Amino acid sequence: MKTQRTRSQEKIFHLLKTLDSSISAQDLYIELRKRKQNIGLATVYRSLDALKLQGVVQVRTLSTGESLYSLVQQDQHHLTCVNCGQSVLIDECPVHDLEDRLEKSHHFKVYYHTLEFFGLCDRCQGMTGPLEG
Repeated sequence: MKTQRTRSQEKIFHLLKTLDSSISAQDLYIELRKRKQNIGLATVYRSLDALKLQGVVQVRTLSTGESLYSLVQQDQHHLTCVNCGQSVLIDECPVHDLEDRLEKSHHFKVYYHTLEFFGLCDRCQGMTGPLEG
């Protein structure tokens, strides 16, 4: 069953289609204003939530607590530095088989998954000195 989208949801969906990276709700709101789309910030958040529930938008929460939104295209995995916030996209995914098994065993439709490792990048490791283990 296809869900009917509101005009605000459609505008946000189409804007996300034009972007090549994830974006925060605040920045999405600013971008919509630049494009003369008069949508309030609360409506942006509600629309993003509705699109997420439809399985077309994914959200990634950074170590800073900021949420970034993008269209569900492919699973993305990252190495994220907890000091400087640098995030590096990694191509490997060790959980695709697990995802398939979970869908079958729990009768659960997975829209997407995220995998993120948190630590210190090379530069930040050099600034803090040798790591103690």
